[in-house]
Amino acid sequence: MDVYKLKSVKEAVGADPYVGRGIIVGTTPSGKALVAYFIMGRSENSRNRVFEMREDGLYTKAYDESKVADPSLIIYRAAGEYENNTVVTNGDQTDTIIDALAAGGTFESALSTREFEPDAPNFTPRISAMVTYGDGSFTYKMSILKSADAEGSGCVRFFFNYPSKPGVGHFIHTYVGNGSPLPSFQGEPERIEIPDDAEKFTADLWEALDADNRISLYVSEVGDSEETEYLINKNGEDE
Repeated sequence: MDVYKLKSVKEAVGADPYVGRGIIVGTTPSGKALVAYFIMGRSENSRNRVFEMREDGLYTKAYDESKVADPSLIIYRAAGEYENNTVVTNGDQTDTIIDALAAGGTFESALSTREFEPDAPNFTPRISAMVTYGDGSFTYKMSILKSADAEGSGCVRFFFNYPSKPGVGHFIHTYVGNGSPLPSFQGEPERIEIPDDAEKFTADLWEALDADNRISLYVSEVGDSEETEYLINKNGEDE
């Protein structure tokens, strides 16, 4: 078994019809940082969303405001920046992390105050990532906060720190297959191949996501003080 084998984005995502929400962070062969975040959904409430770029980051937004049943876990700032850090998460812990950094705290200290989502019986994990830019390079961290048991009686917190390695990325997601309740992600973030063509990577990732369940996708590529962003929303595609 080759523990260092890199999966293509199609291999990593396409094998599972419902991975839920997912974060990918890695480095292109030419040394650029690549960050991706996507959301999927099964219920009408979850599917009634789009991504929207604002001045202070990436937000989820209701596509049809009249159909919003419960905004508490589906509407949030998914990505934002503080100084030389980019934060991306699957919930309002984006704000928790950024607020902590501004107060002198850390990624880890911020997430120590949070836990999995209160959506029994799934107890959806909170997944988060932070890219920290330095002199001509960067490092990144990932985290998952998940229930310790089927009853949601406690939270376990996992943190992973990565150096920038050309062509290498890591993928963490909330679920590992469809089910009731939904089974949570297990183990370390998956190793994934990061290409130089971010536009093709975006297209391949979108294509790999199950067509019935995919909702929105955001990809950012940062290098040489320049950022290129890609955004796809299923809602409104045909309008």
